Amino acid sequence: MPHFDMILKGGSLVLPWGETLADVGVTHGRIAAIGGLAGASADEVVDVTGLTVLPGIIDAHVHLRDPGDPAVETIATGTKAAILGGVCTVFDMPNTTPSITSTEQLAWKRDYIQGRSYADIGFYVGGSMKNLDDLGRLETEENVCAVKIFAGSSTGDLLVADDASLERAMRSGRRPIAYHSEDEFRLQARKPAYEAGGPHRLHAEWRDVECAALGTRRIVALARKTGRPCHILHVSTAEELDFLGQAREIATVEVLLNHLTQTDEAYDRLGGYAVMNPPIRDARHKDAAWAAMANGTIDVVGSDHAPHSRAAKERPWPATAAGLTGVQTILPIMLDHVSAGRLSLSRLADVMAAGPARVYGAVGKGRIAMGYDADFTVVDMKKTRTIEESWIASPCGWTPFAGYTCHGWPVATIIRGQVAMREDEVQGAPKGAGVRFR
Repeated sequence: MPHFDMILKGGSLVLPWGETLADVGVTHGRIAAIGGLAGASADEVVDVTGLTVLPGIIDAHVHLRDPGDPAVETIATGTKAAILGGVCTVFDMPNTTPSITSTEQLAWKRDYIQGRSYADIGFYVGGSMKNLDDLGRLETEENVCAVKIFAGSSTGDLLVADDASLERAMRSGRRPIAYHSEDEFRLQARKPAYEAGGPHRLHAEWRDVECAALGTRRIVALARKTGRPCHILHVSTAEELDFLGQAREIATVEVLLNHLTQTDEAYDRLGGYAVMNPPIRDARHKDAAWAAMANGTIDVVGSDHAPHSRAAKERPWPATAAGLTGVQTILPIMLDHVSAGRLSLSRLADVMAAGPARVYGAVGKGRIAMGYDADFTVVDMKKTRTIEESWIASPCGWTPFAGYTCHGWPVATIIRGQVAMREDEVQGAPKGAGVRFR
């Protein structure tokens, strides 16, 4: 019988073709066998009897703030949070300080993650008014998951708002571009109507449904004109989801955990800790998101993990910093949605592993299959646990989901055949690597 580096024994595997009880053999960091391996030997046997083995979860939308403010987040702390939450791979956004917009900055970041990242990691490269013609070259750089363009609501130098510049970006390169698609012109035109010190729920009124829907319609129209695929991030409205369902030839769709889980009551309960862009909306839009989950419109569910200091979150609106933590809590809450019957484990694996890998072209990620990276997220669907801020690894130290009780919990994170987390304990030093993309 064969010998493996690792065998996962006795788990319920969530495979692309359904759930099955089977063992998995791992050699040189990749899946080498799936099936009955009773007679095989291994250097390490991980007993997962009674547990569910998902393909390694990918959070394709995180802001690790590095370089930036280490008191809020770093590559090390953010990826530690990821593996504690059962996430094997993260794709890191470019709006750092400075922004990641050049070959030199990508090379720095590629070197910087070595010995710091606990999870495997891909990099977005930011589109700006200064590098539009270079994007086609930058998107082919090693470990780049996509170009990210802020068509609205950017910080720093990453705003690309007008149609001519957006079209110019689309004509440089061929891979899908990821967009923050709120309409900047509507945002700025409406801003003077809102005074400082107003209630936090005005955030959703200022950044209204039309702001998001108009931005998405504009980007899809330009994508169709140029033939350049677009990936619309954090879709938050029923109107967008209906529209994007008719644009599948050119557009893919990300929805955030927050828009599947929270409604506008969060503003009254959490104040500034509910402020994010695009905003949390009323129950009509949450219901539309779940309908889109059921009909297949949603390709990816992400966290948009975007930590800020408590002081920044507690400033009066509209000076409140926009962005919520999420990489450590996204999977436990999605497992709770599974337990509540809102989606199946197979659909969870689709939108949190296979979907991100497909949309971004991640090589060897996203499914439990022969030859793929041995990335596994092991979960106990019988475990009930309440999220507490003391568990949060990000130095900002807060979560908008404190007190949320989850039915289902990640108990091990395995990355390329190495156990990174087991029962809330980080195993060893950071061993994350850059993800390869097609």
